[in-house]
Amino acid sequence: MKTRHVFAAALSTAVLASGAASAQTVFTVSSWLPPTHTLSTAQKSWCDLLEKDSAGRMKCNTLPKGVVAAPGTFDAVRDGLADISYTVDGYTPGRFINTQVAEFPFLGDSATATSLAYQRVYSKYFAPLGEHRGVKTLAVFTHGPGIIFTVKQPVASAADAAKLKFRIGGGNINELSKAMGWNTTLKPAPESFEMLSTGVMDGTFFPDESVVSFKLSMVKHATTFPGGLYNTSFVFMMNEDKYKALSAQDKAVVDKISGETAARIFGEGWDRVDASSREQQKTQGVTRITADAAFVQAVKDKQAALENKWAEAAQAKGLKDPKAVLAEFRAEIAKVK
Repeated sequence: MKTRHVFAAALSTAVLASGAASAQTVFTVSSWLPPTHTLSTAQKSWCDLLEKDSAGRMKCNTLPKGVVAAPGTFDAVRDGLADISYTVDGYTPGRFINTQVAEFPFLGDSATATSLAYQRVYSKYFAPLGEHRGVKTLAVFTHGPGIIFTVKQPVASAADAAKLKFRIGGGNINELSKAMGWNTTLKPAPESFEMLSTGVMDGTFFPDESVVSFKLSMVKHATTFPGGLYNTSFVFMMNEDKYKALSAQDKAVVDKISGETAARIFGEGWDRVDASSREQQKTQGVTRITADAAFVQAVKDKQAALENKWAEAAQAKGLKDPKAVLAEFRAEIAKVK
């Protein structure tokens, strides 16, 4: 009789243990970039940290390809087609207002610094206004400084750029290009190779990383700007219902590795590949020039009106004193080490 009770207790323990094991949360993760791209590897690093810090209670299942094209990714995560992914805010023009502050020219030369500063400003000012309403925002971040890359001829002035056709990724650079009178087409980054290799476009605006990531071997010229000609605002996000269904313990793990922890993972990853790409561009024969004072001033003159326009739109969306927020953002970038 006693043996039977011991056996029953052991069986009950085994069932409970089995139940605990089956309670593991698996997140479906999507990436619209190749698995070797820094954003895909950064997302994987975050997922690895999630599994480690939750003692295996949570893990990621990364799909072999994105569930949708890049511009549809925000809605895909919101609607549950994927649990976790990232996207570019500017791929859906006019949808996100406050985040445009991270897309302005001359912000900084390090993706890590701009990403951490952006995350701090976002948490303080933009998150309370529901800028990415509909998803659980895990982090915001930026890439490295934006550069003009061309195939056949260098761009040494605003007038040089006006003679060419460029692929761009959207956001403030789209509006700035229009103000400068440049001929640009808004297309997701993965389409760049075909557009440049076929001559449909003469160049593209990208951070250094992208020349290697998208195998743009046809690129031969680069024009850099102090702090970058532009930047790109990214959001790293989770399906809101999936997050709400987590236990308090697991929510705490997600929260702990979100925000600045996640922003640093993405920013540092981008800085590494930017540096590596610059070395590879040397063997590719890319000639680099730095925009002179006149070129920089021409951009500043047009950007001033865009910043005023952004400030008005942001204020209408509830952001108090947008110009002060922009000044705080720039000062925060300078402080980040």
